[in-house]
Amino acid sequence: MNHTTVYFVFPGDLETPTGGYHYDRRLIAELRNLGLEVHTVSLPEGFPFPDEQARQSSSRLMAALPDDAVVIVDGLAFGVLDDLAAAEARRLRLIALCHHPLALESGLSDMQRQAFLVSEHRALDHARAILVTSPNTRDLLVSTFSIPGDRICVALPGTDPVPMAPGDGDPVRLLTVASLIPRKAHDVLIDALAPLQALSWSARFVGSETLDPQWAQSLRERVNRLQLAERIRFTGPLNDLQAEYRNADVFVLPSRFEGYGMVFAEALAAGLPVVAARAGAVPDVVPESAGLLVAADDARALSVAIARLLNDRELRLRLRQGARAAANSLPSWSDAAKLVAGKIREVQGQ
Repeated sequence: MNHTTVYFVFPGDLETPTGGYHYDRRLIAELRNLGLEVHTVSLPEGFPFPDEQARQSSSRLMAALPDDAVVIVDGLAFGVLDDLAAAEARRLRLIALCHHPLALESGLSDMQRQAFLVSEHRALDHARAILVTSPNTRDLLVSTFSIPGDRICVALPGTDPVPMAPGDGDPVRLLTVASLIPRKAHDVLIDALAPLQALSWSARFVGSETLDPQWAQSLRERVNRLQLAERIRFTGPLNDLQAEYRNADVFVLPSRFEGYGMVFAEALAAGLPVVAARAGAVPDVVPESAGLLVAADDARALSVAIARLLNDRELRLRLRQGARAAANSLPSWSDAAKLVAGKIREVQGQ
């Protein structure tokens, strides 16, 4: 693998503080550690809703890549660049990286959802291989887009080992880590916390507010309207997430869908009990021994689950032990990179 070259294409800024970009950054770093020569290519911002200028710029950037190059393209862009994928599929060895189908993002109109289904299906048909971050996403691509399973490589995100959080907060410290976008269901979490004001807790919402400023503002207004401003703190994105996990007692994130959910794995690694929605790949990441899962969009059930943990210290301790045990089976980033490097080698030899 010492002389293998791959081009890694993504939209916007690779340092964007989201799970998808974190996966891209770590995968690039680990591929380089394995001896691969990885060139990064940044497409314009605005995906998955690029304007015509962004599309033309993307076409020029892809056209500048050498013939027969192995090119991994992040799905946030690839899923709407179906015409470009069709044009370059013979010249380039395209590998799609699908964190989850674009049509499963929350807050889309029916027209937008249908357009994503059509464009992503067509784009994926022109990829020689597809990388996904969970078996759940693989199954979705097979069932939704009729992609043959042997074209799909599941490379689970890695999780770094960390010290176990003390879990000794008084009041109990709730933590959620996610960009403030509709799919992460902070609105459901806020509604679930509202009836629990008689209990002892505080909450930190860590995540970027720039991806959907209007939604983020609506969450702040919701907190104020429900008189939770003294309990819930919006921190914005933070560089030292490990400090957040270390200082928390319970991790809560009721996402409406997750292609994997790296923050759940990171919470498990820190020994945090998890409360989440039974959505997407979350049940595959969070076993019953480590968390309480409820139906998506069910604020009442979420409120009951959180109250159970707030009121039952023994349950928290039991789930802490389950979280730590689950963390022992989580893959490393090196494991993920080795799987992807094998798929790159396979595509290079086609």
